[in-house]
Amino acid sequence: MHAHTSMPLAPHALPASSNDATASEPLYRQLAAHYRRAIRNGVLRPGERMPSMRAFMQRHGVSLATATESYRVLEREALIEAQPRAGYFVRASQNAALPAASEPDLATMPRAAQFVGIHSVISTIVSQYQRYPDAFNLGGATASPDLYPTDALQKAALRALRRRPTLLTTAGPDQGDPALRAIIARRALDAGIQVGADDIIMTHGGIEAVNLALRAVTQPGDTVAVESPCFFGLLQALESLGLRALEIPASPSTGLAIEALDFALQTHPDIKAVVAVPNLQNPLGSVMPDAHKARLVELCARAGIALIEDDPYRELVDSAQPLRSLKAWDSDGTVIHCTSFNKTLAPGMRIGWINGGRWHPRIGMLKFAQSRHNEQLSQVVLAEFLQTNAYERHLRRLRDRLRMQRERMAAALGASFPEGTRFTPPAGGIFFWIELPREVSSADFFDAALKEGIRVMPGTVFSNAGRFDHFIRLSCPSTDLDLADDALRRLGRLATAMTARASAYASAADKHTPRSHCETP
Repeated sequence: MHAHTSMPLAPHALPASSNDATASEPLYRQLAAHYRRAIRNGVLRPGERMPSMRAFMQRHGVSLATATESYRVLEREALIEAQPRAGYFVRASQNAALPAASEPDLATMPRAAQFVGIHSVISTIVSQYQRYPDAFNLGGATASPDLYPTDALQKAALRALRRRPTLLTTAGPDQGDPALRAIIARRALDAGIQVGADDIIMTHGGIEAVNLALRAVTQPGDTVAVESPCFFGLLQALESLGLRALEIPASPSTGLAIEALDFALQTHPDIKAVVAVPNLQNPLGSVMPDAHKARLVELCARAGIALIEDDPYRELVDSAQPLRSLKAWDSDGTVIHCTSFNKTLAPGMRIGWINGGRWHPRIGMLKFAQSRHNEQLSQVVLAEFLQTNAYERHLRRLRDRLRMQRERMAAALGASFPEGTRFTPPAGGIFFWIELPREVSSADFFDAALKEGIRVMPGTVFSNAGRFDHFIRLSCPSTDLDLADDALRRLGRLATAMTARASAYASAADKHTPRSHCETP
């Protein structure tokens, strides 16, 4: 599927001297006014491409200076924005159409740690997905394939095989390609991480890194503190290792609640590790403030337990400056840093890495015992891509396109979903954590959406304690914004109908409830 790149004909057909402005106004303001009207009337929708400067000049018979000034007016009004090497696009409205998601109740004590039993729930969802293979995917965890540099990576792979024809037939180093690890160590400085190439072990994606970290610091039956809601892949990992999960509330704006974790560490002395996603937490999309990051590292260091940092989304945050990882505050090896390039560059390559802090030697032994070395070709390709400016250019384009998709989807959510829906816009990435009206079951919504040909992720898979039954996670992996708009409209109608049915049922039940004898007739 491809992004909508052509603009509707109607706005171009409007005369420069339309009724949007008086003839006494400068021509560039008249042109800006009629595009403003087209945007506000919905003729031009969020995410649609504006004409190039050359096309604008030709269609309206104006100079480059007039065309440029027209676009500057629209930019200052936040109606359009420039995308590097792509042109101008219509921006989504910056007004919040939906109220922010509810913050967690920190007065509620954490429930007792329990063995995880999420795998059967995930298996059921996967099997249901397989019954609808052509469903429009709003439940995925990676961007659309056409947002990744497919051609550049293919060419790099061919060059690597020509230079080193035995790459596919020669076993590689246990820790991973030395050149790649050296490049990663240099790049880690942007996140505030001081490591050398020998302090890095390459892994099969981020999930192997997290599994290795858990195996290094726990034994079956141990308790691990996790965010709530929590990425279901982590819950699956805990279940496979026979570990108990203690769910700590997380805020949709600031992530893991540090006060709640502090209390849990005081009341649950059996906690052996904490797992946190500080930047664009999955599914919340939250970013932890630096003060919270520092406090989190301090708490775990004081308790003498491992802090496992899962950080695959940091480079997708919309920020002028690179965000710091938890590892940046680590002075004694408390933090085990896990990350990957799955979300930012190439989901199919499955390249991750880990620095194990004071557990690094044990993690190296576990990695060798579990899966040996990673295959070399993808590492060599990644090293070539990272050592030029190609990766930075790709990241800028990817963040710009994802921001455009999120804004378009946020506008469609606000226009389509019923009263009672809540949503906190994320600071980047692709995830939307949607709080539906309390009457709507996310499991029922999941089933109804699949029958409509749309995939979503129900909130039930993000907790082992049944805390998020009326939540769903949506994502914006598709670049076909028109199809996404249509899917969200249909989901909004589903949510509205389910809310109305639940309200009608509650009202009917209330009418048939016998009054108590003490009620006044």
